[in-house]
Order: sequence, then C-alpha cells, then structure tokens
Amino acid sequence: MTFVLGIDVSTTATKAVLVDEAGAVAGIGTAEYGFDQPRPLWAEQDPASWWAASIAAVGQVLDATRLDPGDIAAIGLTGQMHGLVLLDADDEVLRPAILWNDQRTASECEAIRAAIGAEHLIELTGNDAVTGLTAPKLAWVARHEPNVWARAAHVLLPKDYVRLRLSGEHALDKADGAGTLLFDLAARDWSPEMLAALRVPRDWLPRTFEGPEVTGSVSASAAAATGLRVGTPIVAGGGDQAANAVGVGVLAPGGAALSLGTSGVVFAATDAPLFDKRGRVHAFCHAVPDRWHLMSVMLSAAGSLRWLRDVVAPGAEFGPLVGTAADVPAGSLGLLFLPYLSGERSPHPDPAARGAFVGLTLAHDRRHLVRAVLEGVAFGLRDGLDLMIAAGMPAPAWIRASGGGLASPLWRQILADVLEVELESTETTEGAAYGAALLATPAAGWFPSVEAAAASLVTSRPVAGPGPDAPRYRDAHEQYRALYPALRPFFPAA
Repeated sequence: MTFVLGIDVSTTATKAVLVDEAGAVAGIGTAEYGFDQPRPLWAEQDPASWWAASIAAVGQVLDATRLDPGDIAAIGLTGQMHGLVLLDADDEVLRPAILWNDQRTASECEAIRAAIGAEHLIELTGNDAVTGLTAPKLAWVARHEPNVWARAAHVLLPKDYVRLRLSGEHALDKADGAGTLLFDLAARDWSPEMLAALRVPRDWLPRTFEGPEVTGSVSASAAAATGLRVGTPIVAGGGDQAANAVGVGVLAPGGAALSLGTSGVVFAATDAPLFDKRGRVHAFCHAVPDRWHLMSVMLSAAGSLRWLRDVVAPGAEFGPLVGTAADVPAGSLGLLFLPYLSGERSPHPDPAARGAFVGLTLAHDRRHLVRAVLEGVAFGLRDGLDLMIAAGMPAPAWIRASGGGLASPLWRQILADVLEVELESTETTEGAAYGAALLATPAAGWFPSVEAAAASLVTSRPVAGPGPDAPRYRDAHEQYRALYPALRPFFPAA
C-alpha cells in the first residue's frame, strides 16, 4: 500500500496527515508555535518556526507509523492564507512574516483603491482591498521599510516557504495566489495591472500552478532533515479554505462548506469567476482546475462563544455551557447579539465594527446570553451566504460543516434552521491537511483527477435539517440585519 501526505502550515501549528489508499487517516503529527504582536493589531511570525514544526510533525508521523518513507507516493501542502514572506536573492528571510490577521494596512488599502479604482479593483481581482490580504502588506513594507524593500527578491506565502525548504522551488498554487489581491481572477494568474500599480517586480513572484500539479520534489537536504524520501513529488496544494473544501468534497456547484472555528467561513465552488460588486465576500480561484469559489468570512464565530465563556463562566466546559441554552426558546426572548468583536469582513468589511447585545431585560440570564451568541453567529453566517447567492451562486442543496463549534447538537440545529439547509458532516475531521493529501492523489497515480478522488474517498452523513423554528429565525434575522446600520454611528471611525 502507498500513502499520500498532507502538510498544513496553520497560524498556531503545523499538522502532517498521512492518508492511505482507502482514504483513511493512517497517522497524524502536530507541532505548535505562536505568533508575535509587536504592536497592537499587528501579527507576525518567524518562517523558521514553520519549517521546524514541519520537520517535527512529519517526524512524528514516520515514527508513530514506522512507515517506509518510500511508501509515501506524493505530498500536498496547505496553510494559512495571505501571509507575506519576503526573501532576498539567497532565499534568506528579510523580516518576520506579516500574517493574515494583521490589521496595520488600512491606509495602504485606501491607496490601492485610489490607484486602481474601487469598482475596477473588484472586477479585476474579485476582491476589495482589505487588511488581511497580501498586497496591502507589500505596500506597507515599501512605504515603511525601504531598506527591506530594496533587498527583496522573492515573495512567498507561508506554506510555500515550507515548499521552498522541502524542494528548493519557488512555486504557488492559484487558490492562494488569488488571495494576494495581485491576481487577475478570470485569467488565474498574476495581474500586470496590479503589479504595475504597486510597483512589484514580476520576477519577485513565483510561477503559479493548479492545486494537483507537481511543483517539485523532496531534495536531499530536506530528506535528511525530515526523513522523507528524496524525489517524493510535491503538488501545489491550496490555501487552507480551498484545501478544506477539497477534503469535504466541495469541488463543484451544488453544495457548500461551513467551517466554524474561531472565525467562520462559508465556501462554495463556482464554474465561473463570480464576485460581489462591493467586495463583501471573497472571490478566489479554487484549488482544482477550471473552478473558482466564493467565500464569506466572519472574524468572531466560535471566538464569540469563547469570549462569552471567558467573561461569564471562566473555566467552564463548552458542552455543558451550551447545553444550558437548550431550554431557551428560539429568539432568546428578544435578545440579539452582534458578533463583531474583532471588526468584521462579511457582510460588512469594517475593522471598526463592534459587538453588542441588544434587547436585554431582567428576564434574561446566562442561558439567554449563550443562546443569543449561538444565534447571532448563525445570522452572521446567513448574511454571508445570502451575499454569495446574490452574486450568482446557486443556493446550496447541502452544507458540509466542520470545526469545533459543530460539536454542539444545539448549535448545529440553530445553524440548520437559520441557513435553511441540510447540514452534513464528513467521516474525517482533519480539515485542510486532509484536503491537501487528496490534492496529491493524482500525482500518486491513484485517481485521474481530484474530483474522482473526492467522489471515491469522501463520505458524509446528515446531522441537522431545518426544523419548526426556521420561520421564527427568519423574522429574528431581519431584526438582526437592522443592528449594524443603526449602531454604526457609535463605533470608532474606520
């Protein structure tokens, strides 16, 4: 039997997942790390930590399974999106990577809109200029760190720095490339217009590949460090959300994926480069050829529940805490929660947005606060889904859900009621790393395409469907939607 290996370079850990020919997870390795916040709203990471964690995670898998490295037929990569890695001509790191959750670039976003034109920017790239994306980070370095800019020779994203250390190759998948704001979305490659406007030399940027294409192979030095076999092919892979969608089988229109972690993401594949004209949801290339995707992102999903737990019930287990809300009727007795605790991206790309409880009375207690948070997050996800449908995406017939928040049967039911769609779960829970492994299966010779791999290896089952509370939630959602415009004058200036 042969295996494929998926490596996920996330914000807080690198995970290596070994998958066998039946699609079963045969081994997992994880190595954690943190990120630095040298100033408020900044977030940076040392790329060396990703490589050290990759060595450790792969080593754990090989040690635990006692696998012959020659039995690994191919490797797929995924990881956190948008992070800026700047290298010099000798591939030495010039400064800590600026991460997706860094908020320093508001003025650079305004400058990019002014240079390209706000409407044309979205038509060209599929996206508005928001602080999380890569292009504003480049503009910030050019403006604030001219000495670094002068020495720059290569631009990579986080997982692709690991690719460089594994293979010696500068390469990037098209899904992650589209998340830089430097892509022509329809052409699926770098935009000469964007590069000229930001004065980014074309030779700084790597060649781009479709997700299942081979970009190189494990080098002798990487083999010595990791225990992998020299010459093992490495495929392009995809950004974490695109790879997660592959792992749950969302590769074509018809269904969608929901990831409910600290942030919340609704993801759907499209056959054409659709986009929201106001840039309130993201439009990127998918990790499979000839497909794109729409993606709504809310910044504080399960993170809102964690915040509430830490404030009103420090140390409480999430399961029992959420369970107390099961006795509260839908609508939380008129209590609404606006989950913009970290600003917001979809449906309101506003870093100054703030959270709020509205409608509190003496009749409310902790149980109602918990249920209002669960419902408010569901309403926020519904906002994003509605924008995606308005952009031309067919309404999904099902949504495959993953993430820690989905462990709660109550939250699953609320989501199904609010989204008014059948929720499914898949057999595997390894997320983006599993999807990266599936992207490597054509290179391993197992399947002719990623679609064929997903059809054979990904199985799902229903976990919740719309119930009798759905009509009540339609009315409550209309009230929820009125909160942001009513409260916006009380938020800080953007």
